[in-house]
Amino acid sequence: MRISSNCCSFEDYKLTTEWLLNQTSHRPKVAVICGSGLGLLANALNNRQSFRYEDIPNFPVSTIPGHEGCLVFGTIKDQCCVFMQGRVHLYEGYSLCKVTFPVRIFKLLGVETLVVTNASGGICQDYKVGDIMFIKDHINLPGFAGQHPLCGPNDERFGVRFPCMSDAYSKDLRRLALDISSEMGCSDFVREGVYCMVSGPNFETIAEARMLQVLGCDAVGMSTVPEVTVAKHCGIRVFGLSLITNKVSLDYSREEMVNHEDVLLTGKMRAEFLQKLVATLIIRCNHQEQ
Repeated sequence: MRISSNCCSFEDYKLTTEWLLNQTSHRPKVAVICGSGLGLLANALNNRQSFRYEDIPNFPVSTIPGHEGCLVFGTIKDQCCVFMQGRVHLYEGYSLCKVTFPVRIFKLLGVETLVVTNASGGICQDYKVGDIMFIKDHINLPGFAGQHPLCGPNDERFGVRFPCMSDAYSKDLRRLALDISSEMGCSDFVREGVYCMVSGPNFETIAEARMLQVLGCDAVGMSTVPEVTVAKHCGIRVFGLSLITNKVSLDYSREEMVNHEDVLLTGKMRAEFLQKLVATLIIRCNHQEQ
């Protein structure tokens, strides 16, 4: 039986990592992936050095509005960081190997903590547009159908064949983020919940949304889970958050339609809070044990 190999070899990861190390003196310990409309989070960086995705060897290029397509290195106080202003998605036609390519680059760069952000639809009826959900767990629907970033031969240089995912999201980082939100006086729109990934690119039908509600999903989106899975495989601790940009329709009588433009507008609305939250989390997470 012929076993298909991953589209990205260890040599590909190594080449990209060496190129970046030769281009910048920054040696990040924290990486942040900015979701739709959330690229402004990188404005918190000092001593910035930016690279367009298309200029980085082997790096996947974003094709979606709201994803600027820049890898930005810099510092927040004394913490060296790297921010992805935009990600790539399965629905853009990329393999999951390419979708998660940056995470393995982060590992080889020496990153120990990954912050993932996304824009998502609220399924939980208590959620409102503009709420922030700290992700405590996820459901990987594409993974159930065989679309999984760890399928294929396992490279032990990154991680084990069968990684445990029951603790994919760091409880310590989530607790720290809750404390920071409380100090900022923003606990009234901060939640904790379960994120579900669907492949997209269409938004969910009402029947699909009702199914996700029954499964226990609080929010749904088209990203994040592959990157988190690979980060966990690599031994990187993860904090994840979802910005609730729309209410997912569960009612056939509802006439309001979701669109990507509204998603980007909500991102701008919460930009200031999210920037301060993420920056404070990065400063303090250096003192947290894994």
